[in-house]
Amino acid sequence: MRTPIYKSRPVAPSAARFGGERVNDFIVMSEGTSNSYLIETADGSVLLNTGMGFEAPVHYANYRALSSASDAMVYVITSQGHVDHVGGVQFFRDRNPGLHYVAQAGNREHQAYDALLQEFRAQRSAFRFQEAFQRDFAYYAEQGYTEINPQDHPVPDTTFEDRYTLSLGGLDLELIAVPGAETNDSLVVWLPQHRICLTGNLFGCPFGHFPNLSTVRGDRYRDALTCAEAAQRVMDLEPQVILYGHHAPIIGPDLIREELTAYRDAIRHVHDATVRGMNEGKDLHTLMREITLPPDCEVGQGYGKVSWGVRAIWENYAGWFHHRSTTELYNVPPEAIHQDLIELAGNGKLLVRAKRKAAAGELEQALHLLDIVLDQDHPPAAATQLAVDIHRQLLQQTDNFWLAGWLENRIKTLRGGNTPPLQFDGEA
Repeated sequence: MRTPIYKSRPVAPSAARFGGERVNDFIVMSEGTSNSYLIETADGSVLLNTGMGFEAPVHYANYRALSSASDAMVYVITSQGHVDHVGGVQFFRDRNPGLHYVAQAGNREHQAYDALLQEFRAQRSAFRFQEAFQRDFAYYAEQGYTEINPQDHPVPDTTFEDRYTLSLGGLDLELIAVPGAETNDSLVVWLPQHRICLTGNLFGCPFGHFPNLSTVRGDRYRDALTCAEAAQRVMDLEPQVILYGHHAPIIGPDLIREELTAYRDAIRHVHDATVRGMNEGKDLHTLMREITLPPDCEVGQGYGKVSWGVRAIWENYAGWFHHRSTTELYNVPPEAIHQDLIELAGNGKLLVRAKRKAAAGELEQALHLLDIVLDQDHPPAAATQLAVDIHRQLLQQTDNFWLAGWLENRIKTLRGGNTPPLQFDGEA
């Protein structure tokens, strides 16, 4: 009987720490916001992913401590164009003259897309990462790392569309494009002689969880069937080991096939159930409540959630207009009448009803009412305290990385705190 792997693996990512580890006799791993790997050969080494710019010196120190090939890099490959993969490329180029950067053909488009919305994402991601990064930079300072390396926006030397083969020191590497599953430039690195697949974050951040088809921080929708097909493409390689984008390797062909089958089937199940419900005329929120996973394709929901996946599939197919109200088609938001509702009902009555809803366990409905009361320059202290209490209850009910971060940050801001945007370009 299957015991889903997500139950025994951590969920949350964390920035790089000093101290890497050797995976086998020719691969070294340095964990971080996304894992970096050094693949050694007799004629030099291959680096997969470089971390955020500020992490690159930490990865480099870890490789130098464990490998004589740390200053003999011939190729650097990024499994996707996200900032936590490309940020340290120039740092490693500076230490390895002639280092050749290989990426999938969509890399430059994806980096341009990320750069276009850098300020927006810095604001939208801060609720989850701001305090963690403050702890990370404090740790680096304790270790004597204070000259923070800046974030790179590198240009690949070589790009490819579908497949690209490298051979170095007797080791064959096949780069296989899987665009659209995580980013438009996603790829996996396949070592056929050893049946090892380095996937980056192809299946989402933590392995064994439902993917974020639309991220809470804000990103393009990911097509559900494309994500399912990516799992099939890796399964077809029949790997014995997967070196993932976060945490420890996944070892064993049976385990890998079992987990990727569950992941693939979970996505297909949610996709098909959503489409069926749309065709039956069910509304979005009904489907978000009703659709669950069957036991045979259980995966974790510590990073993505099934209900969020339902919404992403719905809106990826049907767009933002839900045919619920004419007001959806105009530029006046619902909160425009909050003051009218307060004048009609009064803060007191709205707060009493919110308390009644909360006591009955109808926490989301209570928050809808509290949103009206809190949308004032000086809301009643009792409303703020009730909102804090409800967010604490919701926090106790979730183990999802993003939802927990949002709830924790909302509690902080309700109490008068603030969350400044993230800084990635060399500023702590």
